[in-house]
Amino acid sequence: MYKVIATDLDGTLLNADHQVDPFTVATVRRLESDGLKFVIATGRHYCDVAGIRDLLGISPYLITSNGARIHAPDNTVIHADDLPPAIVQRLVQPEIVGTHGRVIVNLFADEAWLIDREAPELLEFHQDSGFSYHVTDLPQHDGVDIAKVLYIGDPADLAHISANLEREFGDALYVTYSLPNCLEVMTSNVSKGRALQIVLGLLGVDASQCVAFGDNMNDIDLLETAGHPFMMNNANPDLITRLPNVPRIGNNFEAGVAHHLRKLFSLSDELAQ
Repeated sequence: MYKVIATDLDGTLLNADHQVDPFTVATVRRLESDGLKFVIATGRHYCDVAGIRDLLGISPYLITSNGARIHAPDNTVIHADDLPPAIVQRLVQPEIVGTHGRVIVNLFADEAWLIDREAPELLEFHQDSGFSYHVTDLPQHDGVDIAKVLYIGDPADLAHISANLEREFGDALYVTYSLPNCLEVMTSNVSKGRALQIVLGLLGVDASQCVAFGDNMNDIDLLETAGHPFMMNNANPDLITRLPNVPRIGNNFEAGVAHHLRKLFSLSDELAQ
């Protein structure tokens, strides 16, 4: 019945420390050995997710930057959809971000994470992959080859940015939250759900044979695309309101995805040694 498993990372497959745990590793490796195909669908950068994939020890398709990039298991780029350079240059200006200096601005380029200041506290999210940023004068960047713009800050400041984006760009952008303090911006053609449709097409698998897991607003399209969506118990309340009929499972900090997969596929719920 199920042939493909698609999952978000933070708040979903990863634990409270944003890392993989042994129970989850054992579960996904067992399922892949049984013939299941995996898709990781996340807002994270491809280079970051590649490191997490290696720790999981499986060969998934990678949907990154919320669908702006798709890589095959052999790292071949299947799909790339960048923000227009002129828009990127506008998105990093004080008129959009605010002149107060409280919001951290990030650009996701093909091979680099560019940031407008030192922010070592962010590196704890990337312990498994070792991925790190490069401090850059973003207003001077040419805006080329940028998959995503990420604003990190207080939700009130991000709400002002979101309003600025709506007023200036309207439907030209896909704007979403991955966390309450993370506002993410891609071109309007991008979403995890659209990227999943591309992967399913390549695999020749119908959406009705796909299981998906998510926890936040950038997972809406992912959960709406998969035939069998599941939402984490720790999901954003706004996501629960938006998708009230999607079943809720355990918490990410209790390996909820792994436990639920073992139920779906009738595996022993014991940690393989």
